[in-house]
Amino acid sequence: MALGKLQKVLISDSLDPCCREILQAGGLRVQEKPGLSKEELLREIRDCDGLIVRSATKVTAEVLEAAERLQVVGRAGTGVDNVDVEAATRKGVLVMNTPTGNSLSAAELTCGMILCLARQIPQAAASMKEGKWDRKKYMGMELNGKTLAVLGLGRIGREVATRMQAFGMKTIGYDPIITPEVSATFGVEQLPLEQIWPRCDFITVHTPLLPSTTGLLNDSTFAKCRRGVQVVNCARGGIVDEGALLRALQSGQCGGAALDVFTQEPPKDRDLVNHPNVISCPHLGASTREAQSRCGKEIAMQIVDMATGKGLTGVVNGQALSKAFAPQTKPWISLAKALGTVLCTAGKQVQGSVQVCTLGAPLKEAGSYLTPAVAAGMLAGGTQKEVTLVNATLLAQEAGLKVTTTHSDVAPEPDSSTGLVQVSLQGTPHQVTGTVQGSSPVLRQINGATFKQPAPLSGPLLIYRAKASDTSALATLTGLLSKVGGQLLSYHSSSTVAGEQWSVVGLSAPLSNLGELKPRVTEVFQLHL
Repeated sequence: MALGKLQKVLISDSLDPCCREILQAGGLRVQEKPGLSKEELLREIRDCDGLIVRSATKVTAEVLEAAERLQVVGRAGTGVDNVDVEAATRKGVLVMNTPTGNSLSAAELTCGMILCLARQIPQAAASMKEGKWDRKKYMGMELNGKTLAVLGLGRIGREVATRMQAFGMKTIGYDPIITPEVSATFGVEQLPLEQIWPRCDFITVHTPLLPSTTGLLNDSTFAKCRRGVQVVNCARGGIVDEGALLRALQSGQCGGAALDVFTQEPPKDRDLVNHPNVISCPHLGASTREAQSRCGKEIAMQIVDMATGKGLTGVVNGQALSKAFAPQTKPWISLAKALGTVLCTAGKQVQGSVQVCTLGAPLKEAGSYLTPAVAAGMLAGGTQKEVTLVNATLLAQEAGLKVTTTHSDVAPEPDSSTGLVQVSLQGTPHQVTGTVQGSSPVLRQINGATFKQPAPLSGPLLIYRAKASDTSALATLTGLLSKVGGQLLSYHSSSTVAGEQWSVVGLSAPLSNLGELKPRVTEVFQLHL
């Protein structure tokens, strides 16, 4: 995947016109074709570099396989349930979303649902349209003094909490990531789930749909709640077990539910929708003019920034790539890839455990993007079609390659101010160390032998190990180059270890036959970086 070379983008769902306009202003060709059938999408996606969807288009493994040139899938919204992220990652396709675009709209809808449950507004309005005047039937409750449990305290959850506090509600909550200290700053007391169930009058869920959150509200948890608890789900269908919810409504354990999302959309089983104490909407959380405009604008700007090399934001499956756009990190990523390739070629194996050690304070946070870069370098030239920072970690695991990272703030001179990257193949003597000089990756050490003048790691390289006392290898190499019209562009030799030296030779082009050189050296290999 060659980042920064996007040309054609398909928009397959209805989006605000600003999305198309921003993409076109960014120099991209845009096809806008909402409502495609599966077969039509498989045809249209073949020559597209980018795909932008809302929630209607299902970006399956089959779609991704058909997309021969696809580099990025942009989801104009928060969740990516309709995108096979694992299949995209395997193919090296970036998946982006716009996590902040519809937060306010979803939060406001949730607050509206809570109000509607408390005062039965939709039921009363429907009754009026039927010509009735049932004042006694629709007795409601005040929100003031009631306890609201917010499960999931990210952007939307905290917006709901702060708004409902204005109604005098006490807000408690749970989130495995947000700390209690942070949630306390926006007025939410965090408690274990077991303590939440019996304390709340209302429950609203704002988590992604994960194995750990599927059926978060179920028969067991409803049984632990106060009788008559009110439930709101404007997040994802499946977080609330729909069968358990229906049973709780029928028994009176749940007093009412407001649902904007369903396990199957649209729901074929209408028992929940038709229950008199259920308020339902057709997945309207992001359906405001403001949210649609914001999401369309944000995803278009993210893709234009990616296409122009300006930056990378909203990435779901390739966080390492976000760093790859920073000018100061690009050479280090190139270095890590090069070291991985040198180590793999010298060690003659891809499987095993690889230790990446970053040395020097400037590289303290570099492990997150150098680890996949080393893996990509080690897998380069293998059977995989294309290895990128997006899929390198996954493909490395499948190839039996484990890459781990450590860091030390101390780097030896003369690289203490810039840093060093050291990559070792565990259980073998193979180790390579490099740094960045200016903006160029260079080799500092190989298998314990140090280069006084670091060797550049770019272009066609020939690396060999030979007896330090025997200079015939270089003469033979020069003769080989003259025969084929090649040039020796650079030559760097290492210190002597056990009577042998390593040499790194920059060539104008790779040599096709090393037969004459091999008898003069202990080992030799070529690579193109």
